[in-house]
Amino acid sequence: MIIPNNSSLQKATFFLTGFQGVEHLNGWISIPFCTIYLTVILGNLTILHVIRTDATLHEPMYYFLAMLALTDLGLCLSTLPTVLGIFWFDAREIGIPACFTQLFFIHTLSLVESSVLLSMSFDRYVAICNPLRYSTVLTPERIVKMGLISVLRSALLILPLPFLLKRFQYCRSHVLAHAYCLHLEIMKLACSSIIVNHIYGLFVVACTVGVDSLLIFLSYALILHTVLSIVSHQERLRALNTCVSHICAVLLFYTPMIGLSLVHRFGEHLPHIVHLLMSYVYLLIPPLMNPIVYSIKTKQIRQRIIKKFGFVKSLRCFQHN
Repeated sequence: MIIPNNSSLQKATFFLTGFQGVEHLNGWISIPFCTIYLTVILGNLTILHVIRTDATLHEPMYYFLAMLALTDLGLCLSTLPTVLGIFWFDAREIGIPACFTQLFFIHTLSLVESSVLLSMSFDRYVAICNPLRYSTVLTPERIVKMGLISVLRSALLILPLPFLLKRFQYCRSHVLAHAYCLHLEIMKLACSSIIVNHIYGLFVVACTVGVDSLLIFLSYALILHTVLSIVSHQERLRALNTCVSHICAVLLFYTPMIGLSLVHRFGEHLPHIVHLLMSYVYLLIPPLMNPIVYSIKTKQIRQRIIKKFGFVKSLRCFQHN
């Protein structure tokens, strides 16, 4: 990859990285990525459409699922332009304002997803541990407030990051390790002390992902305690079955996040391809798998989707006849 030597250009841009050494295969590599992006968009839009159009799904659990689908859709769209831009047009150059904007949306939406997963665990806790108060605790107004708080908390905590990065001089290489902009990657290119960024980054992770994961664990400890006190074995299984989809979503989100964090901190000796693949897994697999998991494991969603597709199929048959 050839990087221009123009000093004014270097000050105004970063250069993104795809799969190094196999640039001649970018056209082929783009096929699975296009498939993933298309599946993510169609899957999450289908979930949103089904929830919006079916009045029987206008319940707290499905409102939170709609929030998760919106967040996954946003996370997918925030990386799509630069990832496909590299594979299709070899467009590696990105202006610093555009890079910082992308960074803001990627990190904000990641934190929003963590908050939504926490809200969903609270929903399951109330539904199982205090079912008689479910409709009075999780009112539509309260759900909207929870969603707004999730977005505001995430946005306000991430907002300082672009400004902290803007004060640096980037006298080293302007080549980023991924096909999109991440805070950890950009601050490593600074030629001055990044201790403030490190401390603030750890603070943000601790008070969002750290607190959220702890509260999710606590909610499931309380749920398990309540479920084990149920006498009927069948009722126990039914109660736990309502949590399976959410548990899968939690594992799909936190497992790649922990894996990527470990690779960044302790995997210096690992090949670059491992870092690259882990970052794609972290950003693309949860948005890809969440609609599939909820479509398979949530009976109501599955039935509505089948019903919608059945209606479309019958309509097409009628038109042909």
